[in-house]
Amino acid sequence: MAAEKKSMFVTDDGQNLVVTFALVSSLFLLWGFCNGMIDVMDKHFQEELHLSLAQSAWVQFAHYLGYFLMALPAGWLAMRLGYKGGIIVGLMMVAAGGFWFVPATWISEAAAAGTVGKNTAFAAFLVGVCAIASGLTFLETIANPYTTVLGHKQYAATRINLAQSCNGIGWILGPIVGGLYFYSKNEAGESTGSETLYIPYVGVGVVVLLLAVVFYFARMPDIKTEDDYHLDDADPNASHSIWSHPHFVLSVVAQFLYVAAQAGIFSFFINYMTSQVPPIPAGMEDAVQSLASVPGFGWLSGMFEMNKSGVRVISNHGAANLASLAFICFLIGRFSGAALLRKFSAHRILGLYGALNVVVCVLVFAKLGWFSVFCVFLSYFFMSIMFPTIFALGIFGLGARAKRASAFLVMAIMGGAVLPKLMGAVADRYDMSRAFIVPLFCFAVIGAYGYLWPKLAGADSMNGVDVTKGH
Repeated sequence: MAAEKKSMFVTDDGQNLVVTFALVSSLFLLWGFCNGMIDVMDKHFQEELHLSLAQSAWVQFAHYLGYFLMALPAGWLAMRLGYKGGIIVGLMMVAAGGFWFVPATWISEAAAAGTVGKNTAFAAFLVGVCAIASGLTFLETIANPYTTVLGHKQYAATRINLAQSCNGIGWILGPIVGGLYFYSKNEAGESTGSETLYIPYVGVGVVVLLLAVVFYFARMPDIKTEDDYHLDDADPNASHSIWSHPHFVLSVVAQFLYVAAQAGIFSFFINYMTSQVPPIPAGMEDAVQSLASVPGFGWLSGMFEMNKSGVRVISNHGAANLASLAFICFLIGRFSGAALLRKFSAHRILGLYGALNVVVCVLVFAKLGWFSVFCVFLSYFFMSIMFPTIFALGIFGLGARAKRASAFLVMAIMGGAVLPKLMGAVADRYDMSRAFIVPLFCFAVIGAYGYLWPKLAGADSMNGVDVTKGH
């Protein structure tokens, strides 16, 4: 057992990289936190600027546009600067985006005073969102493949899922902090979210500057993935070679659809909880209010409110808190998934979770009351391992070209810019429950990719490859 644990972070040449792995994993927490705040921002702009669901999805569009625009430049720089240089560049870009929220808030205040239009204020915040996402692109392009080589290749999928568990922790904290500052109110009960929205982003800017200093002095060996397909024997400038491998090509498609489904569900979680949940019983409100008086549980206050029809429902702030609970389900899925991936083939787990999420979306679509609400949380659990597992399966065996392949897999995150607008349009016409028909189709394709991966890759699992099959 001890030897098995050691091989998790020890390379074939005997390097113990557990400290390097821990440091790189901190980056996952950072972008999980930033993404978690993005996912509770939509409702804020819907109410402050009177936007429809589809219009508020421009937040997701700006966020994922940053990934699309910077993925290839990030991959190019990663190949020239190495892992450390690329990470430092990414951190500096995130800091710049975080600090931009200060002038964006000034523009928002000018809009409130009637000096500039509200669309101008919205656009200013979108610039900051896009800038942060551009920096996160560098971090994801580099950190995801790097985790797969920090030890024995047999545990590549396990390592990337463990690192992505830190992403889950950030996603839990993001909605709590976002809800605190985006939906804050003064003593008169008036919203002050536009005045305090910048605070957590400035905090992010300060933290990433400190991280950049730490990474500058850290030991980060430049290790490449196994060259199972002998791509490195060919012309190193032949950028088309990775596209001759169907397991990589379809991983880009699967990643596009996964992030599309994830972004749609995450970004409209608050809308679902405030519009589709059955009326809250008075006894439940009393119990939650009693718990809120206990030290450490004050954040539960204000979970419910009366709507215009006099029905007790979940408030925006309460839904933001529930988003953190959903991300706890996501985190549990990451940890349990990492354990399963040590015993079962990664492609089988991906196929199973994809199929189960199809079932979950059907149950949400069916509007079965509290059971459908429970299924929304369950969807977070089954989404948990998808991104890192698709990533590991996609770059399997690509050798030095894994960095270039990683850039395209990160570019596929652009799917998150597309689906929220489509899902929002369906919800505007019908309701949020019916909108789950859109991610349902995405999960069906992802499940199929998982089950078909051995045939696509010519490998029984990620432990080895038979280059005579599937290519």
